[in-house]
Amino acid sequence: MPFSPPSPDDAPVFEDILKAAERLEGIAIRTPLLESPLLNDRAGRRIFVKPECLQRTGSFKFRGASNKIRSLAEDARKGGVVAYSSGNHAQGVAAAARYAGIPALIVMPSDAPAIKRANTEAWGAEIRPYDRFNEDRMAIAEAIAEERGATLVRPYDDPFVIAGQGTIGLEIADQLAELDVAADAVVCPCGGGGLSSGTALAIKTRLPGVPFYAAEPAGFDDTARSLAAGSPQKADPSARSICDALLADTPGTITFALNRRLLDGGLVVTDTEVRSAMKAAFLDLKIVAEPGGTVALAAVLTGKLPAGDGPVVVIISGGNVDPALFQEALAG
Repeated sequence: MPFSPPSPDDAPVFEDILKAAERLEGIAIRTPLLESPLLNDRAGRRIFVKPECLQRTGSFKFRGASNKIRSLAEDARKGGVVAYSSGNHAQGVAAAARYAGIPALIVMPSDAPAIKRANTEAWGAEIRPYDRFNEDRMAIAEAIAEERGATLVRPYDDPFVIAGQGTIGLEIADQLAELDVAADAVVCPCGGGGLSSGTALAIKTRLPGVPFYAAEPAGFDDTARSLAAGSPQKADPSARSICDALLADTPGTITFALNRRLLDGGLVVTDTEVRSAMKAAFLDLKIVAEPGGTVALAAVLTGKLPAGDGPVVVIISGGNVDPALFQEALAG
């Protein structure tokens, strides 16, 4: 039986994020809000960084995967889970499945960063490689899931996954209150839109009136263009970027329905700007961030936000970067 496609009607609500926070309590790490005077000097304003590179598996993806898997009924867990991912979702699903004691198979592009493949295998997942430019990863994953009686864990277009990512927004709101800081904006990396839509839902509910922006790499700015056009737009098939975590070619059905309603705009950065942001994160915050994880920081440091000088919250979504690429960014 074919899998039902995602529908905008499946979009989670704020209460689903609260339930996700309960499921993730004691499992997901409550990542801090970091501030550095040196980073503030670079930006000309206060920046509070939410480093999800310090999350389990080095990425925010652990949150959504764990919420999805922990919401499964006991019978559904028996067949295990199947996912498709370039790396961060793969690791998140693999780790979440291991904590839940169920098997996981990941359909992963053959050109995924070596560190992401190695870490996914280390968590105990089985990997089925595919050619991202000539094969359909979703079709492969759905066929395997049907054959095994497994549950498909989509990387972003799933209400439980979105709600899990939304727990980041809850934490940001609480941490800003603890610091007695009123943010002028929140900026978030965006690929398929699961992180941005879930976090925006939490922020807009807890901190109404605070602008929320998605940041994307040039060439894969399909969400920014979709927001401007009012309908989903696709990335050019010839586009390339070092931001391997953000190479979705079109927004998700559920995620775009939420992002269209909640986001205040999309910001676009180049690979060169991303490398500079990776270097700044290391020098000023002493953290390792991957290319896709730093697009929001790059957008703020290069003045892509509307004019202002108030505090900004920036999400760094992951830190799984190949050593050679990281060394290249630091040398730049």
